[in-house]
Amino acid sequence: MAVPALAFFALFALVPLLGVVVLSFMSWDGLNTPSWAGLEAWQATLADPVTRRAMWLTVVFVVVSYLFQAPISLLLGVFMAGRQRYRALLSVLYFLPLLFSSAAIGITFKALLDPNFGLSRAFGADWLSRNWLGNPDLAIFTVIFVVSWAFIPFHSLLYQAGVRQIPASLYEAATLDGAGRVTQFFYVTLPQLRYTIVTSSTLMLVGSLTYFDLVFVLTAGGPGNATRILPLDMYLRGFRSYEMGQASAIAVVLVVVGLTLSLVLNRISGAGRMESQQAGL
Repeated sequence: MAVPALAFFALFALVPLLGVVVLSFMSWDGLNTPSWAGLEAWQATLADPVTRRAMWLTVVFVVVSYLFQAPISLLLGVFMAGRQRYRALLSVLYFLPLLFSSAAIGITFKALLDPNFGLSRAFGADWLSRNWLGNPDLAIFTVIFVVSWAFIPFHSLLYQAGVRQIPASLYEAATLDGAGRVTQFFYVTLPQLRYTIVTSSTLMLVGSLTYFDLVFVLTAGGPGNATRILPLDMYLRGFRSYEMGQASAIAVVLVVVGLTLSLVLNRISGAGRMESQQAGL
């Protein structure tokens, strides 16, 4: 029964991936016949200072966005799991960013953060009048904030579902033992959310390697190359500079890094052993 699914996966995932790997050793402008270039495309890509800076910016993007998204998503998910009506209402509001397209979010925040007619003018707040997307020192962190705002609701939903799967008997027993809410959070909630944390972390880290649309709409990689992370560098190199071989090499790097992150997270977390979190209950 799995053969049709595996066939579709091979046709639409493995075959294109193999084609990208082969193309990374080619010299091709997207129009003429590709010619074999060997390791030249890889050497040119890895030696290019723009791509090397893009690699460093991607590391910053992945790490900072994870450190920003993970705790907020966890806390919001735990909060949303409550049965009170006001929490249900707030959960709907928290969910709204998932309903908007990336292009709409990017255009909206680009207008809101504009130093001439954005939030700073609306509220008369001088500290908001900075050029958030035009300052090379602020642009990458501003983009990370917008991306996090857009994707935190998804991970909060994962944690909300995970918390609601925790047996109430665990909290009742902890309460009888004199544990407060903070103690229950660290000794009951977090251990029971172990595999949810692994899943969410994997999606966050690997997903950070694929962000393109929001970054493209907000800054298009600017100012200068201050927000030109690898996915955007791959696009610009392939469809603006017409260097498909080098763009394919960047794509292969992203795939390898993404697979490595996923495997490492599963290995160190033990999620691959599929152990029950409720053993002995």
